[in-house]
Amino acid sequence: IPQLLNIKKVIAYTGISRSTIYAMGDVNSDQYDPTFPKKLQLTQVRVAWVASEIAEWIESKIAARSI
Repeated sequence: IPQLLNIKKVIAYTGISRSTIYAMGDVNSDQYDPTFPKKLQLTQVRVAWVASEIAEWIESKIAARSI
C-alpha cells in the first residue's frame, strides 16, 4: 500500500525546508530539480508525496556521492 507524506513529513524526512521543496518542483525556479518526486494534488488545498519516491530520491543522492 503506497504511503503518502504531507509537507511536514517530507521536511522532517529530507531535512529540506518547505520553500526549497516547493522550489525543487517548480520548473521556473533556479532550484528546480527534475529528479525530485512530483507532488500529488489531493484536493484544492492539500498535496502529498509518495513516501517510496522520496526514499528512492534520497538513496539516489547517497549513491551519487560515492561515485
